[in-house]
Amino acid sequence: MKTPSSLAYLTEALRRLPGIGPKSAQRIAYHMMQHDREGAGMLGRALTQAVERIHHCALCNTFTESEICETCADEERDRSLLCVVETPGDQVMIEQTLTFKGLYFVLMGHLSPLDGIGPKDIHLERLIARASDGAVKEVILATNFTNEGEATAHYISETLKARGLKVTRLARGVPVGGELEHVDAGTIARAMLDRRAT
Repeated sequence: MKTPSSLAYLTEALRRLPGIGPKSAQRIAYHMMQHDREGAGMLGRALTQAVERIHHCALCNTFTESEICETCADEERDRSLLCVVETPGDQVMIEQTLTFKGLYFVLMGHLSPLDGIGPKDIHLERLIARASDGAVKEVILATNFTNEGEATAHYISETLKARGLKVTRLARGVPVGGELEHVDAGTIARAMLDRRAT
């Protein structure tokens, strides 16, 4: 039996999600069409709305529906502290610790030469401009403790220190090989409080 083209297209689209292989994508597609058409419609509308409305903050590069995100627009944030993270999910985790009151810059990834991801792909020029605005006194590198995250932190650290900026790194309370999005808030809070110079 040949799969209807719309169902095949839905299955292929679901395969683009992280952790979803061909069989899982097919199961999800069939489940939604058979048991949850209302949920499928809601998901489709939500995705369309998100793609149309969400873009990057002009200052910190995180996701927002405005030109400037709420964090960057908050006058009570400490503008002398700039925390560099890989993803918006990492930013959310740090915010949940309630230990950091500065601003952020979201790289939207990490350096990975083998995958063809270089400094331009992580918006390094924008980060340098943001960190060199005269208000920032300390840049906190909160990239993940993976090989790529460590290499990214080292590269950014050397680049910013060459411009006379103070650069610190999260302490090793975060497990090696761990990704911030999956670490508990207490561990991240300790790592933020115990950050060190790079």
